Amino acid sequence: MATDYYAMLGVSRDASAEDIKKAYRRLARELHPDVNPDPEHQERFKQVTAAYEVLSDPEKRQMYDMGGDPLSQSGGFGGFGTTGFDFSDIMDAFFGGGGGGRQRGPRSRAQRGQDALVRVQIDLATAVFGGEQDITVDTATACATCTGSGMAEGSELETCVMCKGAGEIQSVQRSFLGQVMTSRPCPQCQGFGTTIPYPCPECSGEGRVRSRRTLTIKVPPGVDTGTRIQLQGEGEVGPNGGSVGDLFVEVVVAPDPVFERHGDELHCVVKIPMSAAALGTSVHLDTLDGPEDLTVPAGTQAGATITLRGKGASRLRGGSRGDLFVHVDVEVPSKLDARQSELLREFAELRGENTPHAVSTRTSADNGGLFGRLKDAFSSR
Repeated sequence: MATDYYAMLGVSRDASAEDIKKAYRRLARELHPDVNPDPEHQERFKQVTAAYEVLSDPEKRQMYDMGGDPLSQSGGFGGFGTTGFDFSDIMDAFFGGGGGGRQRGPRSRAQRGQDALVRVQIDLATAVFGGEQDITVDTATACATCTGSGMAEGSELETCVMCKGAGEIQSVQRSFLGQVMTSRPCPQCQGFGTTIPYPCPECSGEGRVRSRRTLTIKVPPGVDTGTRIQLQGEGEVGPNGGSVGDLFVEVVVAPDPVFERHGDELHCVVKIPMSAAALGTSVHLDTLDGPEDLTVPAGTQAGATITLRGKGASRLRGGSRGDLFVHVDVEVPSKLDARQSELLREFAELRGENTPHAVSTRTSADNGGLFGRLKDAFSSR
């Protein structure tokens, strides 16, 4: 036996058809002229392609195993003659054949619809506790006139006259390998194998139309800006009766005038007079859970924090809630009348505070106030 086709592909004589195909694809990727233009590799590519032609065909392989050479009449490795060798295995090797070759024949007109994305703005209370929200969606829905078929009433699909229903057109071309057969989708029916002679006047043969509708969605507790809620089967309807895609709702939480959110924590600022900070007081605070009487102990300093456990934001995956941090801002009077100044000086003398002290030149205005300092603290974490 002059030519060892098994050795050319690097497989044993008892190799399975799948092993032979894998070996050929591996070599085709390595030796194809588009990848490796070296003349020696081109010659080797012809040889392994000829070997695959013989070993991939059960009848030719049997003849070869019995001592014959099915290609001897076509001049050894000179080409494929008129055998009509299908070039799809080479294309599969470069463009991915999925192991079983590409799917042939007409493709279905019904295709899955695309997923849709809408954004919805909610307030902080809804983000913390959850709730319901109405949204308006503008998507493709099934055409009511043709019920998704895309055809006018009383009409039917017709077999494509160009491809005879095959959905693809085959052509034979000559190359350095000999004659190779290629396939491409039919340009007349776009690969469907059928045509619509009388399209539906409402949807122009698409099987779907644009429609605006209102949905009520459930917002789970703990969502934050950027959270996406998936609604299966609420997206775009596919062409010609295809399945429906999904709808993704992206949440945007509107800024709250009182509270700032950092993960599952809530932060707010209460301002109290200087005298109240020194003597202690009670502050009425409207939290997201309702009114809360907040006790400020005597001697509270500016920037002090009072923590309310479990009054923060909900955790999206956990159910429990974070804490609410109340930051105290002590207000110093900017204007005093004569009597107030006199009493304050007397108070300072009683406390021995009438001696000048070294003070910092950095004021709250330097960093944007209390919330500015809070933001700096969070950014430095």
